[in-house]
Amino acid sequence: MKVGILYSRIRRDEKLLLSELRERDHEIEKIDVRKQQFNISEAPEAFDDLDIVVDRCLATSRSVYATKFAKAYGVPVVNGPDVADTCADKVNNSLALEAAGVPTPDTDVAFTKDAALESIEKFGYPCVLKPVVGSWGRLMAKIDSRSAAEAILEHKETLGHYEHKIFYVQEFVEKPGRDIRVLATDGEPVAAMVRSSDHWLTNAAKGAETDTFELDDRALELVEKASEAVGGGLLGIDLMETGVSQSDGEWSFEDYTVHEVNHTVEFKALNEVTDIDVPAAVVDWLEQRAATGADAEVTA
Repeated sequence: MKVGILYSRIRRDEKLLLSELRERDHEIEKIDVRKQQFNISEAPEAFDDLDIVVDRCLATSRSVYATKFAKAYGVPVVNGPDVADTCADKVNNSLALEAAGVPTPDTDVAFTKDAALESIEKFGYPCVLKPVVGSWGRLMAKIDSRSAAEAILEHKETLGHYEHKIFYVQEFVEKPGRDIRVLATDGEPVAAMVRSSDHWLTNAAKGAETDTFELDDRALELVEKASEAVGGGLLGIDLMETGVSQSDGEWSFEDYTVHEVNHTVEFKALNEVTDIDVPAAVVDWLEQRAATGADAEVTA
């Protein structure tokens, strides 16, 4: 098959994917979106004869718009623009999960500093303030007091971009120092890992320690439902254990909450801790997608 890779920088994740594609003798068209022009009626030459396009753009805006054009050109795209739009915006993400009945942290959205402060006081301390668009745990704040809330809200209100004036306030979930990342294709897990840290943020990008994780039936159910909620495709689904308690050095939990679904999921850390060949599993799925010509926004 001929695979188009939308990118702005080739990271370790993309190198793993490209290596697997080349080992199988697939033709690759690397499409640097920074240098490309997307015409509304005529597809660029780079899109000629592509069987499938894989979005690996770093910037959310580029991801959403480039995949819109790929879809308009009639090329199956992973993940499609609707999935990208839902996952890239935390408000859309939360609304989709809530509408599908997937447990997700309680969240308020406010448009002024005063309204946001009311939400923070309602949730109590600590609670979490997140940017509506962002990744790798950047610009997230755990708010422990009213004075901290006032300072952070005032700072955000003075920033220029309109997104900083959308205050996404979320309950703080007491988790056992870890969360769970699942890589899934149309709701079917490829592999899972646990990310542990002494810091309240447990992103691998923030230096969390990683290890394999075996999904139980409830986690499998939520991964499938969360995937369906956002439109399916190649996704990173993040879960946290809730209702955590500890007795005699052993801890237990009652359920999971899905706090985020990622549409341009990174998998290098997962590939390092699991016995599963993650790039191979991803390419297996891409081959199936290309063979059926299915739109990645329609779940299997």
